[in-house]
Amino acid sequence: MEQKIRVCIYGATGYTGAELLRLLQNHPFVKVVALTSQSYAGKKLSEVFPFLEATDFGRLVLLEDPEEDYDVAFLCLPHEISLNLVPKLLKSGKRVIDLSGAYRISTPSKYQEYYGFEHTNAELLKSAVYGLPEVFRKSVGMADLVANPGCYPTATLLALYPILKQSIPLEWVVVDAISGISGAGRKTVQKFHYPEMEGDSFAYAVEKHRHSPEIEDVIKRISGNEIKIRFTPQVVPMARGMMAKVYTRCEKRSYFELYREIYKEEPFVLICKEPPHVKHVRGTNYCLIYCYYDEKSSILEVISVIDNLGKGASSQALQNFNLMMGLEETLGLKQIAFYP
Repeated sequence: MEQKIRVCIYGATGYTGAELLRLLQNHPFVKVVALTSQSYAGKKLSEVFPFLEATDFGRLVLLEDPEEDYDVAFLCLPHEISLNLVPKLLKSGKRVIDLSGAYRISTPSKYQEYYGFEHTNAELLKSAVYGLPEVFRKSVGMADLVANPGCYPTATLLALYPILKQSIPLEWVVVDAISGISGAGRKTVQKFHYPEMEGDSFAYAVEKHRHSPEIEDVIKRISGNEIKIRFTPQVVPMARGMMAKVYTRCEKRSYFELYREIYKEEPFVLICKEPPHVKHVRGTNYCLIYCYYDEKSSILEVISVIDNLGKGASSQALQNFNLMMGLEETLGLKQIAFYP
């Protein structure tokens, strides 16, 4: 490709925006031409993130609205802002990767129940492609609007996909998941403040979490069946990383071989013989999966680890970008984990 693809990042000063910028500096076919921020408009990017001063885009000035023309928009914005911005961008001929939850669930009524706002663009929900490449790769490649998955759903759905693909009957699904504090966003909230969080861990949104309908919605798209899940998220005192422990009662078979076969061609999913550590994926686009069938209880346990800011957000968005642009899927994403 001779000409670089011009990119605008909306909401560039949040955690997902910063992670996306870190990844894009190594992409050979991307030129970041515009960055937006409501909180830091008028400042240079390097004034907000000094670690980006050495990059080509460190000198860019953050604006409330982009002034340069561009080809693709990454939206690292609150859900309701993305909801209203997406139609305008599509109408102006832009391709969009939305990292918010505004277009992930196909049922409009779920937004009022779980997000607290009425979804006013129901027609776009029908055309939005759920950006989980391992499942919807072909559709992502043809999409103008990709709804980048949530972090918990990414870890959970990759843990379940081989079972769903093989139409193995499931009685129920329980998801017990932990996440680093960055999943709460960059704005300060007291219970996520370091002195409060150090040495602590707690579950939240136990009664109702907005990722539950997202997971159930995609399960139905994959399997054609409505399977209800019991999902409990927890936060632990680490900056980034995520582990989903998924349990279901199902028939006995060699699940390690099944998972290895289903994912053998996937560049970013690795099947492990031992339970993976969260640190094994920090700063990467990888998902590591371990599965164990307990004959005593007839329960399959699948452990899935990702970086919540990586495969759970920004690096998966870049993977989707590569597919949309007809590029090699792994471009800019071949990092190995931070260690130690």
